[in-house]
Amino acid sequence: MEESQTRARGCFLFLQGPHGPFFKELGAALRSDGHEVWRVGFNRGDERFWHDAARYIPFTGRIEDWPETFRSICAEKRITDIVLYGDTRRIHSEAVSAARAAGITVHVFEEGYLRPFWVTYERGGSNGHSRLMTMTIDGMRRDLPPEAEDQHPPPAHWGDMRQHIFYGALYHFHVMLRNHGYRNFSPHRGITVGREFRLHLRRLLLMPLHRAERFAATMKIRLGRFPYHLVLLQLEHDASFRNHSNFHSMTDFIELCLSAFAEGASQRHHLILKAHPLEDGRAAIPPTIRRIARETGISDRVHFVRGGKLAALLDRAESVVTVNSTAAQQALWRGLPVRALGRAIYAKPELVSDQPLPAFFRAPRRPDIAAYRDFRRYLLDTCQVPGGFYSARGRRLLIPQLPRMMTAPEDPFDTLAADGAAALQQS
Repeated sequence: MEESQTRARGCFLFLQGPHGPFFKELGAALRSDGHEVWRVGFNRGDERFWHDAARYIPFTGRIEDWPETFRSICAEKRITDIVLYGDTRRIHSEAVSAARAAGITVHVFEEGYLRPFWVTYERGGSNGHSRLMTMTIDGMRRDLPPEAEDQHPPPAHWGDMRQHIFYGALYHFHVMLRNHGYRNFSPHRGITVGREFRLHLRRLLLMPLHRAERFAATMKIRLGRFPYHLVLLQLEHDASFRNHSNFHSMTDFIELCLSAFAEGASQRHHLILKAHPLEDGRAAIPPTIRRIARETGISDRVHFVRGGKLAALLDRAESVVTVNSTAAQQALWRGLPVRALGRAIYAKPELVSDQPLPAFFRAPRRPDIAAYRDFRRYLLDTCQVPGGFYSARGRRLLIPQLPRMMTAPEDPFDTLAADGAAALQQS
């Protein structure tokens, strides 16, 4: 990108980011390009991963005082841009509203829509707040350049798993034991910091046992040779599940899926429920599945798999049901029928079924493969950035690309549209 295509020197205010050093390293990259960078921290974990005391602003007040404090910081520092990870937690949603009112650019990072080898970068909002929610496949096709279709298959595993869990445990260790000075801090996920830390630590320690359980469950499915439908479970505390669906708990979703399967599916079909790779036990998933399967009379046809790679299960699946998991795109890539019960960027008429769930289990409708290929290529040409938040290798790939994207005059969607219009004028 030429110099004329970047904005003038800005002043960036970072809020909360992914656990680990990503925000610190991104801030350093922006400073190297001549921009001013500040960070607001809400607990000792935020402070631990910043390392620039001269540009760190601790927020120690009550959550009710945050909007006014945010506006004061923006006015005093002449903030032009705010940077955050996820846009639904209260401190972020209130900051986004105030920033929009003040004409401040909002940069939102999220886990990749095509994870794990990409991360999501958008302006204004992500997931259910993304501009993608109102875009049509035909509109995306109009902006795509006339080049060969992307053929890179979606990765089969989460990526950066150990680093993700390690940084989560380290972050909550600092919040739990070193949080003096932040007495008003309260976690956005609704459980105590101590329990959050213990869940991360427990997850690390139990990884060998969970691997053995997963192997046994997978072998039972493989040797059974029965046709099956696959349900992708999500983290009950995940922002997409809580804020972009009508479900109040994972139990509600599981109960709906098992009841619909019992009503609509062929007697020879089985149902596999796969846990999220980062499921940490805060929701009682296995006993809930056993109870509901027993109540609906399908215990012998219901199986639970604890995390692990998704590709092998998808290769033999009849269909996939989810709330709004990004992993459903691996199913769409394979041409599998998908039923999404929440709000998702891929929930387009060409891609996901709108059948009632019992009817979907009985005769699921397949997606338009060509439409999904174009949708995926549009994501890769706009808001998906190669790299990762948690591993050093992933950040080395990711961070050099971001300052140019963040200082471009337009967001990735408008940039692609402008490039396409310019190409048409020149042809």
